[in-house]
Amino acid sequence: MTSAPAVFDAYSRYYNLLYRDKDYAGEAAYVHGLLGRHGRGAGDLLELGCGTGKHGRLLAQQGYRVHGIERSEAMVAQAVQGEGFTCQVGDIRTTRMHRTYDAVLSLFHVVSYQTGNEDVQSVFARAGEHVPGGGLFVFDFWYSPAVYAQRPSVRVKRMADEHVEITRIAEPATYPDANRVDVHYTIYARDRASGAVQTLTEVHAMRHFSLPEIDLLAAASGFRRIAAEEFLTGRPPGEDTWGVCVVLRKN
Repeated sequence: MTSAPAVFDAYSRYYNLLYRDKDYAGEAAYVHGLLGRHGRGAGDLLELGCGTGKHGRLLAQQGYRVHGIERSEAMVAQAVQGEGFTCQVGDIRTTRMHRTYDAVLSLFHVVSYQTGNEDVQSVFARAGEHVPGGGLFVFDFWYSPAVYAQRPSVRVKRMADEHVEITRIAEPATYPDANRVDVHYTIYARDRASGAVQTLTEVHAMRHFSLPEIDLLAAASGFRRIAAEEFLTGRPPGEDTWGVCVVLRKN
């Protein structure tokens, strides 16, 4: 995921614990299958917004060579590199690797963190520069029909390990004219040894997209859409599909 570095440098302290229940292995297997169905079941991948590298390492275990770009220095510091996975600090809107890959990935709604038109256009342009003709750009995002039909609501998540207990409250503010939801997070982290409590407050601005918007962005950067489905299940997108995954092919 990629946003303002300060936000995610703070968030990174508890990131892996907060998403400990996330099915990274299942998601990596899904992406591997998706790539294979579209002729990229092996090769070199560039991951935009790699976070702490969990998807990238799992895909490397499938035989890919994965390089990630992540804006948060703290997350890159946590990433375990080697055995087919490497990563670096960089802004996915501007970083150029001066080479091409078989496919570009951007997972865990990284594209939705690009809230401005110039931001998202830049990400698509960088993806286009890093794949040859026939190469793929695979990413997931918040889907506008589901956001409008379901309406974001307040959510509370609690996680703990042997060191810390975390309570995270997510309070959304919706801006329909901007296709944006600002998720206001309050995180309470209690040290289990001392009882001390740390409080973090952050705002994650998330943009949602319709398929016509994605198609317009794709065409402007030399891609065409060849697949759109619910992330992980493969079902057709609908009003109950919060996360949609698309596959774009370079012209």
